[in-house]
Amino acid sequence: MQRLKELIDGDELILAPVALSPIMALQAQDIGFKAIYMSGGSLGWVKCVAEANLTLPEMAAVALDIRTVTDIPMVLDAGGGWGDPAHIHRTVTMSEAAGFDAIEIEDQFLPRRFHHHIGEERLVDSDFMVQRIAEAVAARTNPDTLIIGRTNALRPYDMDEALRRGEAYRKAGADMIFIHSRTPEEIRTIGERLPSPLMIFAPPDGFATFEMSRADLFGLGYRLVASSGSAFAAQHKATRQSYEAFFNDTENPYFEPGEVQKEMKQAHKSARLDRFLDIEKRTMDYD
Repeated sequence: MQRLKELIDGDELILAPVALSPIMALQAQDIGFKAIYMSGGSLGWVKCVAEANLTLPEMAAVALDIRTVTDIPMVLDAGGGWGDPAHIHRTVTMSEAAGFDAIEIEDQFLPRRFHHHIGEERLVDSDFMVQRIAEAVAARTNPDTLIIGRTNALRPYDMDEALRRGEAYRKAGADMIFIHSRTPEEIRTIGERLPSPLMIFAPPDGFATFEMSRADLFGLGYRLVASSGSAFAAQHKATRQSYEAFFNDTENPYFEPGEVQKEMKQAHKSARLDRFLDIEKRTMDYD
């Protein structure tokens, strides 16, 4: 399987859906995705601790689980990098050891604040973030590991400050820049002002109803599109409504009669049950 650096240097936009478990990673791979994104936000909700309390070893453990079943490239949402520039070295080396192909580091204040989840940002000084990026680049042991410099400066500041930070992080050695943006106008401005490759989050409702196409993004220099929460939100809704149907003795809104077993068979296929059955046939004596 191609590494992420090779994919980013190619001629297509790379889509990376959120994957928080081996079966999600395999589902993404089976559908045709060439990379996956481990979102700190979504994993924080899975563990009911929020991203602010999530640790690097917890995310590395999930990555190791995924690496036992697939070598699909993984992008780590590393938040603020779990420390000052001196701590970034351990963040990068542990992330590489866990199998991540790219490490996204942002200019969040640490310890992370929970108010981030309601739109309030506390960012470190850009000079301090430059040191984080420089040390991350120096720490990597694999030259193919991508360091992604991210800023959420559009929330507390403005476009000029966000672009200034993006330019500074690129000069510090970041392989890719990610300015968290939402509107087509912001996306266009960033693409016109900063060099490729750029990263972006996918629209929450997908591209079907968005004003810009994937081709538009590629033309503006975007090379990686991550979906940080849509699949987790879909799982949460499906689980909640299935539980409600079970508790209230009503029909499950997701399945017609008999469809649960069909979906379980699909889950067996996603989890590669046939592989284990083949091993048993070759190694076990059933006589």
